[in-house]
Amino acid sequence: MTDALFDRLARLHLAGHASGDRPPWRDWRPAPGAVIRPAAVLIAVTDRPGHPDGPGVLMIQRPTTMRAHPGQAAFPGGKLDAGETPIEAALREAHEELGIDPARVRIVGETDLFRTGTGYDVTPVLAVVPGDIAITPNPGEVAQWFEPPFGYILDSANQARRAADWGGRAGEYVEILWSGHRIWGVTGGIIANLAHRIAWHDDRAGDSA
Repeated sequence: MTDALFDRLARLHLAGHASGDRPPWRDWRPAPGAVIRPAAVLIAVTDRPGHPDGPGVLMIQRPTTMRAHPGQAAFPGGKLDAGETPIEAALREAHEELGIDPARVRIVGETDLFRTGTGYDVTPVLAVVPGDIAITPNPGEVAQWFEPPFGYILDSANQARRAADWGGRAGEYVEILWSGHRIWGVTGGIIANLAHRIAWHDDRAGDSA
């Protein structure tokens, strides 16, 4: 694994969070009286120098049989266990769901907390993994895994705004379509917020990464 991608993301992450402004996307669905539970996801950017589409990012499709979020596209992740940090939880969940070896993950840092309408405070953890990292999906939690280009999902041109209704309350969500996959809802909002922090397409100094 090279240093170029990690260094680029670390620089953009630091610059993007320096302003302290609020991220543009929040979950507009109400969660009255809900107990807020901490959770974390791993945004694992794959280092694949020379690939025509640039770095990728590891994502999963949930089985349709799951009770929560059946069939949805997501980053690997889940609830924090007692005493865990978001980084520890994100690494554990990525190992449980995709078999990702935590020793091969380089953490860039946490990004904007995303509170969901179902009562979770989700901390996205940005990281870099080798492009050839071994993937062993857990069939109980992962129907399939896929790897869209990182630059594609961060491009605002690919982030469509969609109208929705929740219990009579109108709102919007982000939808990203890629190679037959529909990325939307909480995951779409996390990606849109990350694009706000990581100026990937404006970073000419990092074009070689």
